[in-house]
Amino acid sequence: MKVTLPEPDSAERAHAEKLAVLIRNEIAASGAIPFARFMELALYAPALGYYSAGRAKFGPAGDFVTAPELGALFARTLARAWAPTLRALGADAQVVELGGGSGAFAVDCLRELAALDALPRRYCMLEPSADLRQRQQAHVHRQLPADIAARVQWITCPPEQAWQGVLIANEVVDALPATRFTLCDGEVFEEHIALEGDRFVRVERPADALVGAAVRHVERALDAPFAEGYRSEILPQLPYWIQAVTATLTAGIALFVDYGYPRREFYLPERRDGTLVCHYRHRAHADPLHWPGLADITAFVDFTALAEAGVGAGMDFVGYAPQGQFLLASGLPALIEEAQPASETARLRLAAEAKRLILPGDMGERFQAIAFARGVDDPLPGLCAVDLSRRL
Repeated sequence: MKVTLPEPDSAERAHAEKLAVLIRNEIAASGAIPFARFMELALYAPALGYYSAGRAKFGPAGDFVTAPELGALFARTLARAWAPTLRALGADAQVVELGGGSGAFAVDCLRELAALDALPRRYCMLEPSADLRQRQQAHVHRQLPADIAARVQWITCPPEQAWQGVLIANEVVDALPATRFTLCDGEVFEEHIALEGDRFVRVERPADALVGAAVRHVERALDAPFAEGYRSEILPQLPYWIQAVTATLTAGIALFVDYGYPRREFYLPERRDGTLVCHYRHRAHADPLHWPGLADITAFVDFTALAEAGVGAGMDFVGYAPQGQFLLASGLPALIEEAQPASETARLRLAAEAKRLILPGDMGERFQAIAFARGVDDPLPGLCAVDLSRRL
């Protein structure tokens, strides 16, 4: 189905053209580039990529809405879920948030942890985008008391020193640059981006050893080869990324929430063109080559691959479940029961927020939660209670 997108204004067009020139120059210098490299530049090129530039991304004024932007319920529920672990770890416990969005999650989480007497010594936000860091800093210092805001720090890479606490990544893995592969005459090919004049076009190149091995691993796990022409996404770098973000976590929890499927659902035969999706002004479309830098580009997450990567990094598997079930088992009903909306409008807004978070037709089933732990007892009992890891 064709999607009609709003036309960007002249400033947005000029911005997209600057990024397009950067990408064209790289292709002209080195030849066709892997789609993963195109996605990396489109999202993260300094000052030009989607997440590096200054346009609003989140909420009604942006391109999409994340769970923390709906209200405080998501962050408060997660804070309640891991507060016992933070208290057990003691005064040196920390929270590390990957990709902090607007800063809304950090603010609501810290407020709840303060009420639960479980404040971490530091709350680190790993945010490589200078623009997003500035927005987060303004929001944190505007919304939190000075003594709590002082605990928040910004980092540009995973902690290098040993630490204990909680790592949270909400809608992060879907934005890792994805490799697009296809099968031609039984061989694995990787999608590249080339030029026809000034226009970006897709071409196929034989996959390198890393990509080929990752695809063959999936085929063995599925006990069936991919059909001729089947096209999808894979993250051959995922084990290395998980190792990088969790290596120095000596005791605590690593929680990942994202949209995706277990492997057997991710690579269904009918899903033969993959899961790639772009978001622009609250419209979804499937052409990442259109106006690069103006739209978010994501791919759904293979949660089986995420489970393999977490265990491969030496962490203990905790559990896996749809977001709705996880939140319901982790204290969301009590939060709603305790709420005392000041008006009928506020009550309806709270109910609408809860429904979006938990209903199967919305975020409740489309988003999944998976967690790992190291050196702690009884992590995330709510997630354990609804664990559906048999699906992985």
